[in-house]
Amino acid sequence: MLTCPHCGHAQQATMRTNACQFFYECGNCKALLRPKPGDCCVFCSFGSVKCPPVQAQPGCCE
Repeated sequence: MLTCPHCGHAQQATMRTNACQFFYECGNCKALLRPKPGDCCVFCSFGSVKCPPVQAQPGCCE
């Protein structure tokens, strides 16, 4: 689940298993989500679970 920091809308999203996803558009307010500083992708910043590359190797995208 990704939760938009702008409007609070939570949406089920399919995350890539082989790479980090840098952009995601909120399905409700259409805001373009970008990772917080220090995070590699939107799932690490706004998701209910970290992305697969980070789950496999912490710090993979630093």
